[in-house]
Amino acid sequence: MAATDKTDARVLERFPAGSPRGSWPAEEYAAARRAEGVNATVVMSITEDAFLVKEVTV
Repeated sequence: MAATDKTDARVLERFPAGSPRGSWPAEEYAAARRAEGVNATVVMSITEDAFLVKEVTV
């Protein structure tokens, strides 16, 4: 993360970017975590070729 970025994130789950459904599985997983009260977001990792669901804390 950038030196000016004040957030910390923990990867909850990884989903392959080459999946036939694209980012949908990651978005569904993140939505389920948010329903549980977890601040989850989906980001694309080019280096891992995957969608990452991260728990973001500020």
